[in-house]
Amino acid sequence: MTNPYLSRLFAVALSAGAILAVPVASLQAQEGPGTGTTVRMAQATWDTGWFEAAVYKQLIEKLGYSVEGPTTLDNPPFYQAVSQGDLDLWVNGWFPLHNSYESTYSQGAELVGYVAKGGALEGYLVDKASAEKFDIKTLDDFKRDDVKAAFDRDGDGKADLVACPPGWGCEINIEHHLDAYELRDHVNPIKASYAASMADAVAAYGEGTPILFYTWTPNWTVDTLKPGEDVVWIEVPEVDLPEELMSLADAATLEGVAGCVNNPCKLGFPANDIRPVVNSTFLKENPAIRSLLETASLPIEDIFSQNAQMNDGEGNQSDVDRHATEWIEANADLVDEWLDKARAAAD
Repeated sequence: MTNPYLSRLFAVALSAGAILAVPVASLQAQEGPGTGTTVRMAQATWDTGWFEAAVYKQLIEKLGYSVEGPTTLDNPPFYQAVSQGDLDLWVNGWFPLHNSYESTYSQGAELVGYVAKGGALEGYLVDKASAEKFDIKTLDDFKRDDVKAAFDRDGDGKADLVACPPGWGCEINIEHHLDAYELRDHVNPIKASYAASMADAVAAYGEGTPILFYTWTPNWTVDTLKPGEDVVWIEVPEVDLPEELMSLADAATLEGVAGCVNNPCKLGFPANDIRPVVNSTFLKENPAIRSLLETASLPIEDIFSQNAQMNDGEGNQSDVDRHATEWIEANADLVDEWLDKARAAAD
């Protein structure tokens, strides 16, 4: 929301040249196919997905649309809202991880295009020193008394695992694993704020304390704690997924996972695509948006790099927005191709 008082001060401070530049930008926006249309956008609660949201928001605005949000939401309320038409889209869908929400979103929304295809991994990691000291290879090793004691940071007799907060798709899989591998009496899943819990784990690692955590890529965690150097991916005893994901069991064992204790590596989670999820009615009414989502994508390495910047202290929304602007400027030729196709689709 604009503050009128600040706007007046800002206007006084601007040079004549800068003032003249504002109508030009406004005129350019008016020429887009989205003129007069507001896009209601959401973003995920995990901040590693905010960069994607910021890039796509700015791309949509370049087509002349006004963007409301993005509103930060957990998975269940977003998928409910987008299916009902209360929100238009987000670009933080993780599939097949989010297949568990299909019965909800399929009532009025659909998947369109790929933000990043096939590069999103999930799994469990242990600090390398402890993995070597205790010969830890799989989650089953956390049933051993010596391992539990080493990883018990709160004194409850169980190994502490940085897990996922309630409402995240990964929470469903982790809870399933705890039951499937009979780990309830051996592992304590920490479900508080993931960022805070991971910051605590990183600090513990710095003090030489053993750590066990779940993570995904792209994520700042595997930049701060590098697989193969600081930590290692460990395996699940056998691939066991929730019923709705069992058809993807083969994709939960991957070749060439850097820093894994074994190759191929039984991560226990299928590799994911990051995908936009869009209200179907909105999509039909806005062919330019469909075209943009079908053609645009972000290199997984660029997402990884930006997430590292966030972890280095540039994690405010203004920082993320600036990172998005810089990425768009650095990839101007490619972005122009996407936008030209989107404008043509609306003609």
